[in-house]
Amino acid sequence: MIEKVIVLEDIDPVIFYGVNNANMQLIKALYPKLRIVARGNIIKVLGDEEEMCAFEENIIKLEKYCVEYNSLKEEVIIDIIKGNKPQAEKNGEVIVFSVTGKPIIPRSDNQQKLVEAFHRNDMVFAIGPAGSGKTYTAIALAVRALKNKEIKKIILSRPAVEAGEKLGFLPGDMKEKIDPYLQPLYDALQDMVPAAKLKEYMELNIIQIAPLAFMRGRTLNDAVVILDEAQNTTSAQIKMFLTRMGTNTKMIVTGDMTQIDLPLSQTSGLIQALKILKGVKGISFIELNKKDIVRHKLVTQIVDAYEKYEKEQKLLRSSK
Repeated sequence: MIEKVIVLEDIDPVIFYGVNNANMQLIKALYPKLRIVARGNIIKVLGDEEEMCAFEENIIKLEKYCVEYNSLKEEVIIDIIKGNKPQAEKNGEVIVFSVTGKPIIPRSDNQQKLVEAFHRNDMVFAIGPAGSGKTYTAIALAVRALKNKEIKKIILSRPAVEAGEKLGFLPGDMKEKIDPYLQPLYDALQDMVPAAKLKEYMELNIIQIAPLAFMRGRTLNDAVVILDEAQNTTSAQIKMFLTRMGTNTKMIVTGDMTQIDLPLSQTSGLIQALKILKGVKGISFIELNKKDIVRHKLVTQIVDAYEKYEKEQKLLRSSK
């Protein structure tokens, strides 16, 4: 009789052990000869050495499955422990799995192009209207790279540009003033990373979410770095951001040319960057459009209506 301690490093215990510890109860039932005690991310096992080796091997397989799919069902546990391949819904298009176990896949041709461009290039610009999935797809790619241990951290940034309200008039300290600008990034992460794991990643700075101004002076290594809402950067800001790139780092820059909130006197840094960097090897440019919109069907109609209105206004101005 020997005792062994197994540490599960990457799992969310709530998902791994199941509701009311149902998964762990099943595992114990499948290994009646072993005495198993689980607390947090630590499993202590007492029993026969040969049986324990088989147990440890299968626990590692279950851990890998749980990390990849963000779920662990009873039928999967039985399949893995009995040596069968789980009937997972995985296919070649899946980027990652959501916290509910739902596959997150490219939902349009241009989203697929974004995925392919990310694999081929170290810097990708993804330009498209609201709801076209550019930011969500970018964050999914970053989460996958982190899960696969291809990088050590994810850094997400946005320019804190006022769209109607001045920062100084908003209540709270600087973090409380800025957080609303970064909320869409939190929302996407919460879809893809279990709550306990996301909290841990953020406390350890493995996932960092910060306004663009906080990037100055840094060199970003071993990371996927995403700049969202880049249309609201100045020329100096986007140049500063792009030159933060370090070794083993990939950057994704997203923006929507129809939602520039800068003062009329300022040129969007994104527009300028697209002109300056066109043709630079290692940089890819992906344009998404109305056909890529994956939100409510009304979003496409709203985008159409605004495009029609803006064309009419241009014609009116040109005829004066």
